[in-house]
Amino acid sequence: MRYQDTGVDISRAEDALARIRDRVRATKRPEVIGDIGAFGGLFRLAGTDTVLVATTDGVGTKLEIARLLDRHEGVGTDLVHHCVNDALAMGAEPLFFLDYFSTSTLEPEIFARVVGAMADACRAHGCALLGGETAEMPGMYVPGAYDLAGFLVGGVARDRILDPAAAREGDVLIGLPSTGLHTNGYSLARAICDRAAARAELDIRSFLLAPQPELRGASLGDALLATHRCYLDDVRALRAAATVRSIAHLTGGGWEGNLPRALPPGLGATVDPNAWIVPPVFRMLVEWGGVADADAFGAWNMGIGLVAVVAAADERAALRALPDAIRIGMVERTSGPRRVRWASR
Repeated sequence: MRYQDTGVDISRAEDALARIRDRVRATKRPEVIGDIGAFGGLFRLAGTDTVLVATTDGVGTKLEIARLLDRHEGVGTDLVHHCVNDALAMGAEPLFFLDYFSTSTLEPEIFARVVGAMADACRAHGCALLGGETAEMPGMYVPGAYDLAGFLVGGVARDRILDPAAAREGDVLIGLPSTGLHTNGYSLARAICDRAAARAELDIRSFLLAPQPELRGASLGDALLATHRCYLDDVRALRAAATVRSIAHLTGGGWEGNLPRALPPGLGATVDPNAWIVPPVFRMLVEWGGVADADAFGAWNMGIGLVAVVAAADERAALRALPDAIRIGMVERTSGPRRVRWASR
């Protein structure tokens, strides 16, 4: 199976963005730093060296699994962590967060579980939940379904911004493990699970709740709903110990769609996929869906959720600062259309 087989085509989003890019650029104010396409937007505050970093995202169709299994708290946490990580990729600390919760008919108990988890996640990371919008839209959603979006603003001193232009040939890539799929690639994962459940002659809920030997007795639902890891403390420790050039948060679009965003034109990355052990949940999905390596690494993080580009001289210091970090590759010159080269497969 491929991501496109589920109705998701990353190239459509790229085409859609290309159609409005010039009109978006026309809104640019003097305070705006950089261009669209980064992990967050940069806005300089007059009279101070502080730059605001704005990020926004959703949870995707992971919501459908949460609804099916009545496990709603995790997706609230996921939303905050995803946005915090995007701000981290620009070097920013989280300041405040807003949410958007939309549904057909509001169920207060579910709303409280989701947004309460957002509040707890914000508090844990020193981020204020300022408010949000709750919308009831009858006829827009099937009963029990809802959608989420989050909007986070962080702050960073001008000289602490992480800029892809700082990356150099020969820099090393330090990978931090993910806790699973995080919040991306769920349309493909769900399609694979639907087929696997049908082969096992089980309804999808029973299939997701069944213990799996490959997961040491945990269920597939547990693995798919594992919380999106927040890398705030890790990045703080890493920046205190080493020269971090830039950071890539591996989200929608997988490796090729995100790692080049942390590199300047003309540079790419050589990545050794044997440097880490791909978690069982990914191996199971790949096997059940007959997913090619290129499609798997294009849809999922495959076990690495964040990649830091670090000066080669600081490699040891970076690995000492983060016990679970892994050297996964290095920055190199590139001339082809694809900027992530796999050292071995």
